[in-house]
Amino acid sequence: MKVLVSGSTGFLGSALVEFLKEADHKVIRLVRTEPDEGKDEIGWDPAAGRLDKASVEGMDAVVHLSGENLAAGRWTAESKERIRESRIRSTRLLSETLAGLEKPPGVLLTGSAVGYYGDRGEEILREDSGPGKGFLAELGVDWEKATGPAKDKGIRVVPIRTGVVLDPAGGAMAKMLLPFKLGVGGRIGPGTQYMSWISLPDWVAAIQHILLNDKIEGPVNLVAPNPVTNLEFTKAFGKAIFRPTIFPMPAFVARLAFGEMADEALLASTRVEPGRLLDSGFEFQHPQVDAALRAVLGA
Repeated sequence: MKVLVSGSTGFLGSALVEFLKEADHKVIRLVRTEPDEGKDEIGWDPAAGRLDKASVEGMDAVVHLSGENLAAGRWTAESKERIRESRIRSTRLLSETLAGLEKPPGVLLTGSAVGYYGDRGEEILREDSGPGKGFLAELGVDWEKATGPAKDKGIRVVPIRTGVVLDPAGGAMAKMLLPFKLGVGGRIGPGTQYMSWISLPDWVAAIQHILLNDKIEGPVNLVAPNPVTNLEFTKAFGKAIFRPTIFPMPAFVARLAFGEMADEALLASTRVEPGRLLDSGFEFQHPQVDAALRAVLGA
């Protein structure tokens, strides 16, 4: 397939590009910098609403992953607006552009997240579960709605609701690794909150699975089939790196350190199942967190 990828230099995007290339797909990067001559790159400027329609003709698939980092710092009114705009404006621009093509791609995968479901305790959440409350949930709803023009055109649209992706090269795990290696890691808050996760190898394989399976449409939960509590994850992480996990972070400390983000991302309980992936026959390499951590850490 000829696949256009935005956010291709990020943690997930760069891993996906390499995976797709190794699988013999042709990858074109959608970049916000000046495209390098001789490279498979197309320039765009989502903030200015600029994307040359002719440049994206002839794609078989599009994977849209760009957006400002949610965990770059404490949330403020200004940073939350930047987070929203970076996702919604770019998704709308891309969707409208693809809808205006003479030969649009067959499928558009767009970023989303399990934050869509909000803090739901022990409730088991599947793709047909409604959205939750809070900034991340509202962002997820509006983010997915921004694909409307592409969907109306008849393009197969798949918002990918991603959980915590496990790999030491980036994401939440990269930030956790040093304190845990120093022996000062531990549960956050009560530790009973559920965490929905997926290994990076399973994440990239699931993307290809969705691209090639034209029966998959609508939101897909990109999480492993066995979510764990924060305490369970903490113990498994410590075991994988042979370190104790005896220094908990109380909820009030998390709130002092991270503000609103603590309640929505660290203390929220989101118990998500990958219903559509399993129904479509996708086989996880790492369905259990212990084996997943050992695999990505090379333990």
